Amino acid sequence: MPVKVSVIVPVYNPGVYIEDCIASLQRQSLPPDEYEAVFVDDGSTDGTPARLDRLAAEDPRMRVIHQENSGWSGKPRNVGIAAARGEFVMFVDNDDYLGDEALQRMYEYGVANGADVVVGKMAGKNRGVPVELFRRSHPRATVANAPLIDSLTPHKMFRKEFLDRIGLRFPEGRRRLEDHVFVTEAFLRADNVSVLSDYVCYYHIRRDDASNAGFQRFDPVGYFKNLREALDVVERYTEPGAVRDRLFRRWLRVEMVERLRARRLLGLPDDYRRELFAEIHKVVVERFGPGVAAGLQPTQQVVAAFAEADRYDDVVAFAEWEAGVAPAADPTRVEWRDGTLHIEFTAEYASAGEPMTFPADAARTPLADTPKDVEEAVAWVGAETAARFDQATADLLLRERSSSAQYFQPVEFTREAVPADGGERVRLVLRATATVDPAGLPGDGVWDAVVRVKLGGWTKECRLGPAPRATRPKPYAGVADGRAVLPYWTEPHGNLSLDTKVKGKRLGLDGVRRQDVTASGTRLSIRLPLHASGGARVGLRFSAPGRTLHASGTLTGAPDGSGASLEATLPARLPRGVW
Repeated sequence: MPVKVSVIVPVYNPGVYIEDCIASLQRQSLPPDEYEAVFVDDGSTDGTPARLDRLAAEDPRMRVIHQENSGWSGKPRNVGIAAARGEFVMFVDNDDYLGDEALQRMYEYGVANGADVVVGKMAGKNRGVPVELFRRSHPRATVANAPLIDSLTPHKMFRKEFLDRIGLRFPEGRRRLEDHVFVTEAFLRADNVSVLSDYVCYYHIRRDDASNAGFQRFDPVGYFKNLREALDVVERYTEPGAVRDRLFRRWLRVEMVERLRARRLLGLPDDYRRELFAEIHKVVVERFGPGVAAGLQPTQQVVAAFAEADRYDDVVAFAEWEAGVAPAADPTRVEWRDGTLHIEFTAEYASAGEPMTFPADAARTPLADTPKDVEEAVAWVGAETAARFDQATADLLLRERSSSAQYFQPVEFTREAVPADGGERVRLVLRATATVDPAGLPGDGVWDAVVRVKLGGWTKECRLGPAPRATRPKPYAGVADGRAVLPYWTEPHGNLSLDTKVKGKRLGLDGVRRQDVTASGTRLSIRLPLHASGGARVGLRFSAPGRTLHASGTLTGAPDGSGASLEATLPARLPRGVW
């Protein structure tokens, strides 16, 4: 069979962190003769070269290429492309790993949609990954109709003929952002890009020792020199106008403005952040027209304006104010209805722990000039946030605790301006109801409820809670999609989580009272504190010392959703004793 996918793994001194990567490659659902893994060892000095040689000797799917150290990932990836025999190539870092069905799903999706590039859903373990891009699948995505530009890491599947035809390879040598240059050109020149969002294909890992190459502090001069090369790619393949401004905005927002905000800036030594600020100022003045910053959110516009005006002290002061701003989400009801879990909550922003208030009669006012001071900047942000309240949104994501895989849940919400300070100001509150269908959660695990609030200048996340013990809605377990699901409050914080692998007493069945149980002949009826939709067949096990008997029954939900009835047929001859 021809090789469908070649997985290219640049390797340098990963130690034990490569084991998860290897294991995930060996578990792939794609038939063994339809994929290969090409490990390119970039002069490792630990035990990795010998480990890879043993692996290749044992597993014909695994190939190893050894080379002298090149200093970065670009050359090993290029060597891997040259050696690849697959129709597609997939880039994986040596300390990350794939979902078990990643290669098969991404390959089939790419072939079905004629894609030159396939972007698989990512999960970040202790590191950020794109969120909005994976809200849904995009079979035909472009930089104009989808937030592709948010995903510039190389961990994607590329059609090899496409790379060879346009001569696309990674910049080599010890440098930064070689992946930005490569992926940006691929996005802009591909006939089609497909985004697969219904399965987590790639797990992006931050090592426990935080020694991933991308987490090391960088030299600002060299970093922004390399960043300019990515901007050059955009200029080469786009015309001046809205699309180019939108693409440039990604680098202004992510690589510059966000580095100058709140705790991310304040946590750096003063001499380093001054050097960082100076290089950002140069790029902003040199490369970005007014249309780039104009599309940012209000807080980002303020930081960009201060950076352009070379006002370092104001950037720091604004960061100190913004460091106290955070979302808060309060649960108000958790209940089952018709086999789905309904979670009601309110969300708003707080500053220094107190609900934020905004002008009651605010109107949109473009930031025409740089604010004269931080006080004026804060006032403008408050007015813009209130004026943009009709654009505010609230989302609920369920994030699996061990893998960090996350999925958006359907949410309906309303916006309410709550009067404050005698009516001159208002609190901006979102009242939302999320509907969770257990059938939409892949696999068993513990899922934390995370609220994502977009309001004015902020898009931030927080856990749903904390709910004070005295006022917590009391959730109870449900039986849906053939499994039990338990909503519960974490201790000691009181945040909402869902357990989809729950068994035994945590279901609350130990709370069944004697009056909830009736027996007549071989018929047993039990009123259970569970939610069930329809009728579900269940098994029962009766145990006594040295003996076990089995029975079957039907679990039927009460019409008002308040519980369920279990009707079972007991063994005809149940021996005497306690069972």
